[in-house]
Amino acid sequence: MITIDRAETKEVFDSRGRPTIEVMLVSGEHMVQASVPSGKSTGSKEALEKRDKDGRGVEDVLHLLREEVFPQLLARTFENQRALDDFLIELDGTPNKSRLGANGILAVSIAFAKLSAAKNKLPVWKFIAKSEGFTAGFPRLYMNVLNGGAHADFKLPFQEYIVVAGGLDSVRETYARAKKLFSKLGEIVREETVEEVPFGDEGGYAPKLATLDRPFEILADLIDSEPTFFLGIDAAATEFLNKEGYRLIGTNYPREALNEVYGDLMSRFPLRSIEDPFAEDDPQAFAKLLADAPEGTLVVGDDLTVTNPKVIAEMIVLHAGNALIIKPNQVGSLSEVYDTIRLAHQAGWKTVVSHRSGETDDSFIADLAVGVGAYGLKAGAPSQQVRAVKYERLVQIEAEYANVLQ
Repeated sequence: MITIDRAETKEVFDSRGRPTIEVMLVSGEHMVQASVPSGKSTGSKEALEKRDKDGRGVEDVLHLLREEVFPQLLARTFENQRALDDFLIELDGTPNKSRLGANGILAVSIAFAKLSAAKNKLPVWKFIAKSEGFTAGFPRLYMNVLNGGAHADFKLPFQEYIVVAGGLDSVRETYARAKKLFSKLGEIVREETVEEVPFGDEGGYAPKLATLDRPFEILADLIDSEPTFFLGIDAAATEFLNKEGYRLIGTNYPREALNEVYGDLMSRFPLRSIEDPFAEDDPQAFAKLLADAPEGTLVVGDDLTVTNPKVIAEMIVLHAGNALIIKPNQVGSLSEVYDTIRLAHQAGWKTVVSHRSGETDDSFIADLAVGVGAYGLKAGAPSQQVRAVKYERLVQIEAEYANVLQ
């Protein structure tokens, strides 16, 4: 049983300069903090991120936490994460956490997980694995090195172009090589565009390239010396869907033609992971791509699945993919995150724990990825410190891992 002695919250700012929430919990000698990110490209079925009437501030959520949630937290004891999350969900009383806000609930939920780990004298990743029954393991690094779509004013048609790094002897070595490739990529795109290249929201380079193929050509050459690395994209296809079809570089494609575009790209480049290839309300198109794609290809749901156990259960039945993105703030509590991951793993789906475009310096998702044995950790490019801290935390966990197993 855990008793919370003190609870505080304050406004902090994410990597896009927008207000978000930080929560501090204290129990005895233990003090922890948790802050939550904010997405820019969001699925329609996500739990509600509560904002003030101006659409920006979080003062209403902070007030609810201080005046309603925290007094009740301090008056209770909680046996485990589920008890805490069930209490918060019941207190909210809405289907999509619109009263207290998924951002407010999640900040408390993550802080409680950290507090529980501290009380049990375990690293957070180990506590997650032990208390929730997962097998811990190290993820591949999904490093978003070229930004497009809504994250970079559509300079490139797809939202994220990803180097998936892994298959080496250590996380430290994997991260070092991935950073070296990212630095080399900067030199390549500057020569390609003959101008200073801006960065997108998630820290990747955001050049304007003339053809659909060119980003893939550059990245395929970049990773040619790393045979265990491959490419991925987050198409975020809902963002470029219009009444005439999916619009890419001035051409509208019906979904059947877009399926062929993906097939052609996979046949010519080491593209093995495609996230949100079609609109979030078209699971049949996801299923068709999965059936047509080469063996071993990951068709990944994000807006399609929104880290929601009820939604992923439906998508599993429809065979609408074989992997999904895990973003805790899409659903708003860690217990629901764990439920989603269990369902996915039981069905043979892979999970990729992910950041959001508006990030903080909280590195919790690295512990989450290791604790649940996720296939991947997607944390953006290392050009931004709020992204780098997630990868650096993985390197720290690698050292902890050996000590904990001894």
